[in-house]
Amino acid sequence: MLFRSMPEAAPQMHRIPHFQHSFSGYSAQYYVYRWANVYDYDAFAAFKEAGNPFDPATAKRLKENIYETGDSRAPDENYRAFRGKDATRDALLKGKGLVPA
Repeated sequence: MLFRSMPEAAPQMHRIPHFQHSFSGYSAQYYVYRWANVYDYDAFAAFKEAGNPFDPATAKRLKENIYETGDSRAPDENYRAFRGKDATRDALLKGKGLVPA
């Protein structure tokens, strides 16, 4: 195996040839997918922090500040209004098991 020093929590799922598409213009899309995951995990962390994945108050903030605003404000402003802070990769890393929860 190429990366024997990888932590057990982060098994190698892709070999170098799998990323050949990175050099054919796909790298920007891959970066966007990763950041979409950051927002996904960070937004769900708001529900976890509320202690309920169906918390009505958190769902209302999500609806009013993300879904209803559309592009009337900048996306980062919408997210800050919902979450009260910028998204960080911490929730993603925890969710993927790369750092202790």
